[in-house]
Amino acid sequence: MPTTVTSKGQVTVPKAVREALGISAGTKLVWEMAEDGRVWVAKASGRAAGRSVPLRDRFARARGTATGGMTTEEIMALMRGED
Repeated sequence: MPTTVTSKGQVTVPKAVREALGISAGTKLVWEMAEDGRVWVAKASGRAAGRSVPLRDRFARARGTATGGMTTEEIMALMRGED
């Protein structure tokens, strides 16, 4: 569903997407950028609206096999976005 960006940086969210997400005028959206250049858009809710580091990225950085390389405090700080 291609859309065009206006000179003010605005885009129109396609009707099918608005209906699927249950968004209307005034609804806040969260934009998340992945390292590979993809962008995710979601309806903001609760803490998601003020999150500076996407939760998905925090968990992705911690994913893998436990090797003993991080302390519990370091892992908790990473999950809280305190890195």
